Order: sequence, then structure tokens, then C-alpha cells
Amino acid sequence: MAVYTQLDAEDIKQLLSDYDLGALDSFKGIDGGIENTNYFVTLSSQSKKSEYVLTLFEELSYEELPYFIELCQWLSDRNVPVPFAIKDRNGIGLKKVKNRPAALQPRFSGGHVAQQDLTTEHCASIGKILAQFHVAAQDFYLQRQAHRGVFWWRRESQILRPKLSSQDQVVLVDEVEKFDRLREQPGNIPLGTIHGDLFHDNALIDDSNVTAVLDLYNAASGYLLYDLAIVANDWCCNPDGSIDPVKEKALLKAYAEVRPFTSDEYLAWPVLSCTAAMRFWLSRLIPWLDKDNTQKLKDPDELKRTLIFRRENPGQLP
Repeated sequence: MAVYTQLDAEDIKQLLSDYDLGALDSFKGIDGGIENTNYFVTLSSQSKKSEYVLTLFEELSYEELPYFIELCQWLSDRNVPVPFAIKDRNGIGLKKVKNRPAALQPRFSGGHVAQQDLTTEHCASIGKILAQFHVAAQDFYLQRQAHRGVFWWRRESQILRPKLSSQDQVVLVDEVEKFDRLREQPGNIPLGTIHGDLFHDNALIDDSNVTAVLDLYNAASGYLLYDLAIVANDWCCNPDGSIDPVKEKALLKAYAEVRPFTSDEYLAWPVLSCTAAMRFWLSRLIPWLDKDNTQKLKDPDELKRTLIFRRENPGQLP
């Protein structure tokens, strides 16, 4: 969440003229994030104030957005706490503001919690919600291939290899090959719609409970267990890259209470927990090693340490 496109009151009032939500009381740009422009918007109606978030999509096009708009509405209709595009009086949710695709969404309670402050209760809460997400999206009628999935990491790992140490090359190639072998004989490892990027800063937390899951713009079709591994590698991670066993157990047990694991998922967990770490290690390495890169950098060694830990300490599902 950030502000790339500057708006004034008239821009927002023009948008609001299509709705019957109330008059503009105030608005404020939201700092942080790297992809979209976001504003908090407060509206007044009959002495009552309501809070919203206005998002302007800076990278995704109108042609790409219907998948995400439909998915968020689908999940919200099934009581999964995700932002969704509020429809105007003509039933239109995807709008245009300053020639950018835009959506007016409800604002959820809660805030962000630093990784080191995450508790077992937080991990259990996100485990339950992620399982609800997966179950609710089981019959979602659209599909999308992940833009940073298996074909991407096969290609990028080959391009990046000459820039890596011999030891890192071995690790990267080995993980790509392990996932390929899993895909060739997948067994009963459920596929479905996944979030794809559910790090702790893509959730809102109030006390011990997750109140909302944000930023679904990496959602795609994939292994549900891979999505859970992304969460475990971040929410249950210690500063040294190791995985806190108590937090991970809380996460996995809460998830399994909503969507029980298959027998083949028990076998696949050590592979997919490594795959999830490898994917984000690779995506951080690419800009890190590009001397012409101008985007915000995240330390790839954070995920490398987790990947090495996962390789040396294969995890088990409860």
C-alpha cells in the first residue's frame, strides 16, 4: 500500500457520485507497500461516519483485474474476511479514477503486527482463516496461472545460476528438480485457488485474531499445501531463519481442523515447505543482483536461511 497517484477531494467526490454511501468527510493516503495507491476514505451519512479504502491499481490492467474482483466477492460472500469492490448503484465494482482502475472497499479493523511479535494464537488464527479461504474457493469458477509459478522459477533459476556461488546453485537447482518430481507423481495433493503471498504484513490483526486477509493480487491456481507452506515459513519464522515448532504446530492444527490433510499431503509437506522458501528466495535474489534495479529491495538471505533450515530439518504435518 502506497501513494503513487495523487488525488484531491474533487477526484474522490466524482467517484462517490456513483454511489449512495454518503458525503466525503476526509481522506488520507496510506504509506507502505510497493504496488498500488491506497487511500483511507471517511464518509458521513445522517451523522454516521463509515470507513473505506480506495485502491488505484498501478500495475494490473482492466483486463487482468476481473479475476481478482470476482474472487474477492466470492470469498466475501462466503464469510472469508477479504476486501471486495463495493458495487455502485449500477452494480459496477471496478471503477476508474485518474485513468487508473480503482475499487472502493470496506475498511477492516485491526492493524499490522511485526513478525517477531506474532504469537501462537496469531498463527492458529491465520491457519483457520487460510483453510476457510481454500474451502470457500474450492468451487470458484475462474482459474489463473501464477505469474511466478513453476514455469517462472524454472526459467529464472537458469538465468540466475551464473551469478550464484556453486553452493547456492546446487541448492536452487535441487529444489526446482524436487518440485518437478512431485508434479510428475502428485497423488492426492489438492489443487485449488491459493492466496500466493500471505505474509504477515498482508493480514490485519486485532488482539489475538486475524481480522482480514489483504492483497490477493498474487492469487492463482496451485497446491493448497504450498500456500500453507508460504504462511508457515513467514508466520512461524525465527530471526535466524529457523521455524518455531510451537507456532507451526498451532498453525497446522488450526488449518487441519477446517480442511483435513490427505495422506499424500503428509508426504509432500517436506518438499513444498522447501519449494515455498525457494520461490521467495529466488524472487528476492533477482532484483538484489540487478545493478540497474530501482524497486524496493528485500534481503534474500532471510528466505535462504529458512530454505536451508527446511532442507536440514524436514517438517511433518500433525
